[in-house]
Amino acid sequence: MILVAAAISVFIIFCILDIITPHKYPIGPTRIPLLGSYFEIQKLRNKLGFYHLVWDELAKSYGQVFSVKLGLIEAVIVSGYDTVRQVLCNDDFNGRPDGFFFRFRAFNKRLGIVFVDGPTWTVQRKFCMQHLRKMGFGGDLMEKIVIEEVNDLVIDITSKCQNDLPIEVTGLFDVSILNGLWAMLAGRRFALNDYKLARLMELVHISFRMLDMSGGTLNQMPFLRFFAPESSGYKHIKQILIEFYTFLKESIEEHKFSENDQEDFIHAFLMEIEKNKKTPGSFSEEQLLVILLDLFLAGSETTSSMLSFTILLLLKHQDIQDNVRAELDAVIGDREIHLADKKKLSYLEAVLMEVQRHSNVAPLAIAHRTIRKTNLQKYIIPKDTLILASIWSVHMDKNHWGDPEVFRPERFLDSTGQIINDSWLMPFGVGRRRCLGEVLAKTNMFMFVAKLIQKFEIRIPHGDQLPDKPQDGVTISPSPFSAIFVPRH
Repeated sequence: MILVAAAISVFIIFCILDIITPHKYPIGPTRIPLLGSYFEIQKLRNKLGFYHLVWDELAKSYGQVFSVKLGLIEAVIVSGYDTVRQVLCNDDFNGRPDGFFFRFRAFNKRLGIVFVDGPTWTVQRKFCMQHLRKMGFGGDLMEKIVIEEVNDLVIDITSKCQNDLPIEVTGLFDVSILNGLWAMLAGRRFALNDYKLARLMELVHISFRMLDMSGGTLNQMPFLRFFAPESSGYKHIKQILIEFYTFLKESIEEHKFSENDQEDFIHAFLMEIEKNKKTPGSFSEEQLLVILLDLFLAGSETTSSMLSFTILLLLKHQDIQDNVRAELDAVIGDREIHLADKKKLSYLEAVLMEVQRHSNVAPLAIAHRTIRKTNLQKYIIPKDTLILASIWSVHMDKNHWGDPEVFRPERFLDSTGQIINDSWLMPFGVGRRRCLGEVLAKTNMFMFVAKLIQKFEIRIPHGDQLPDKPQDGVTISPSPFSAIFVPRH
C-alpha cells in the first residue's frame, strides 16, 4: 500500500513538473502531462493541413517566439526574419535534437553529420567537405557528372514522349539527382530504370511524408512504440531503416573487397577508419553508414521536389516558361549548356529563386537545439530546448514581399534585368549549419531546368487538373501530376 501511494505521489509530482514552464519562458498553448499540446496541435493540423501553417496560426496568438510541449519534448517555435536569423546565426542555438528518433535512426547513438553537433560535427563536416571536393563537389567534375545525368534524362524522356503521351513528373528526377551524388560518394551511377534505387527513393518519399521536422510522434512520445508499434510509425520506420542500411552496407562491402583503386568518399572514409583503428574516435563503420544515410536523404528528396515544383509552376504559368525559353534561345541556342552560362541567364535564375521562395520545400529549418541557457528577445531559453525556425514565415511575409502568394520571378530582377540577391530568400538556411549540399542543389536545378526547357515544350495533358495542394511532411512536395514533353525540332 505504501509503495502504491509512493508511486502515485511520484507520478503526480512528475505530471506537475511536466507542465510547469521556467521563468521568462515564452508562452504557448495549453499543456497536459505526457501529451503536452498534442491535441490542440493535431486539431489545427487537421484543419490547416500543414505543420508550418499550424505554427503560423499559433504565432498570431502568442507572437513570433512561443513555446509548445510536443509530447515529452520542450520546443520553441520562432518566425519572422529578424528572429529566424538571430536563431540560425547564434552559436547558442547550433545544437541538434537528441531525442529517441534521432538516435533510433543511428544505431541508438549520436552519429552522422546532419543530427550531431559539437566536436563530432566539426570533425565530420571538415572531413566530408574536404573529400567530397576531391571527388568533384563544387568543381568542374561535378558539372561534368550533372551534365551526364541531364543528358541521360533527356534521352529517357524523348523515348517516352511519343504521340504526346503524358509522363509522370513525380519521381521523374529521383534517380538522376541521386546519381550525381552517388557518383561522388560511391564512384558509380545507376541506370534510370534501376529497380533497387527506385525502391530506395520510394522509401525516401514515404519516410519524409511520415515524419515532421520535430521527429514526429515517435520522437515526441516514444513510449507509444510499446503500445502501438504500427500507428506510432515505429514498425514502419524500423523496416525502412533496415532496407536503407542493407543497401548501404552492401556498397561498403563492395568497396572493401574491390580490386579497383576507387577514389571516392566511401573509400576515403574506410581508409580513415583503418588509420584511426588504434585510437577509437568518431570514425567507424556505423558513422560511415549514418553519414551516407544523411547525405542520401538530404541530397535527393529536397532537390527532386524542387525540380518537380519548377515543372508544375512552369505548367501553370506558360508565359513564364516561354520567357525562359526565349532567353535560352537568345543566349545559348542549340549548343550545350554549361554552369558558366548561369550568369548570362538572369531571367532563368530569377525563376529558380522564385520557385525556391514560393514552393517552400523546407518550410522549417532543420531542427536546432540550445547548447546552453540563452536569451531570445525578452525570453530566457533553457539548455537542450528544441528550436524550430519557420523559413516559411520569412518567404511569405507580406510586409516584405507585397504579394508572396503570387509566383512572380520579376521580384528578383532590378530595372536593368540583373539579379537582386535578397537576404530574405533563405531556402538553404543561414549561419554555420547552412545546408552543405547547397552548391550541388543549385547546380542541379539550373542544369536540369535549362536543358529541359531548351529541348522540350512542357504542356498540361488535355483534361488534366494540376494539383493546388502539396503534401506535408519533413519537407513539402508536390502532389502527383503529369506533363507532356514535346521535343523541339
